[in-house]
Amino acid sequence: MFFFRFSRFVPKDQVWGKITNFSLILFFIFLGDAILSFWVPNLLESALGGPLLMGLVLSFSSIVGLVADLILPSLFKSFSVKNLLAVGIFTSFIFSVLLIILLKLPLLALFLLTMAVWGLYYEFLGFGTQEFVANAVPLRLRSSSWAFLGVFRSLAYFLGPILGAWFLLQGNYFPAIFAITFTFFGFLILIFTTKSRPREPLDFKAIHPFSEAKHWRALAKSVWPMMVMSLMMGLIDAFFWSIGALWTEALKEQNLIGGFFLSMYTLPSLFMGFAVVHWGIFQGKKKLAEKFLILSGLLLTLLYLSTNVFWQLFIVFVASLALSVVYPLVDAVYTDIVVRMGKEKKHLIGLTNSIISLAYILGPTLAGLAAKIVGEQSSFVILGATTSLVSLFLLFVTPKKLKLPQAEIQTWS
Repeated sequence: MFFFRFSRFVPKDQVWGKITNFSLILFFIFLGDAILSFWVPNLLESALGGPLLMGLVLSFSSIVGLVADLILPSLFKSFSVKNLLAVGIFTSFIFSVLLIILLKLPLLALFLLTMAVWGLYYEFLGFGTQEFVANAVPLRLRSSSWAFLGVFRSLAYFLGPILGAWFLLQGNYFPAIFAITFTFFGFLILIFTTKSRPREPLDFKAIHPFSEAKHWRALAKSVWPMMVMSLMMGLIDAFFWSIGALWTEALKEQNLIGGFFLSMYTLPSLFMGFAVVHWGIFQGKKKLAEKFLILSGLLLTLLYLSTNVFWQLFIVFVASLALSVVYPLVDAVYTDIVVRMGKEKKHLIGLTNSIISLAYILGPTLAGLAAKIVGEQSSFVILGATTSLVSLFLLFVTPKKLKLPQAEIQTWS
């Protein structure tokens, strides 16, 4: 009932109705995923014996995601948003079932298979969400719509660690069982509130990964500043959801409130999303995103000053405040470019997803290695300093308008 009352706080028009409905679907899907995202790193570290191997296995999901990005733009070219989300939900169910099996059969090969399925799940959701905004939302509302979607996503990832910790107290199987339950709620909303449209059958002969890589190279020459920014944002997120889960447990040993470390990371987007919606930003998005990313990185370096639980929670909270402005702005820039791509838009969606996959290939491994060498706290400090320096460089070199190779794009069909 909360969500239906919540809809009173958004404009009453057809576009915002679609955005609100889509946000509800994503909320339940992400809530299931957030519970598992809290549980899986601890499960891997316990089963595999350390943070470094945990990071390597987590990275495998993104390796699979990166390979999928080379294939999905051609294979799922005719898939609608509903089709893509439905396949993503089905993949999520498989992932949860495999986790349950792993509790009884903790084999490395099975861990890798489970991570591979998880990687595919994220790709389907990524394609579906970007496709929805590109198709349904006009230019002036794209930053606002991504911010609004981010509110629901952040609510899910704020509640996920809290629920995940409580479910674990009830038994090892409970996180996976409830993840399936919440995801199924999202599936029901998807089925009963969205329309299906005919699609062409899958054409496996259309898969040309080397041609797709050439498309990416052509696009990267134009959008590389956004790719670098996405990489840094992905690294931050990967650090939080890998060694951040471990640091949460360490802080909780000092004080029970330390268990809210990950929740402090996701909390700001719950209300900063509304601020971005209110601002209605549709110009100067790139430069503004870079400035806020510089600020977020600088704030993370302040974690070095103290190991006090309250200080750690406060710094993560304010750093995430700045970061929560960056996400919708960057996503809106991508959507602007995706719309300009026309019928070839899935190639750019695949490229942008591949950068996130790359971040999650590098992130957990780098995080695990850094945690082993300097500890979890100092790892975030190093990450923050790197983020600020890279973002400062981008601020000076990013052009006002990213120009696409339109003549070349026209030959891709």
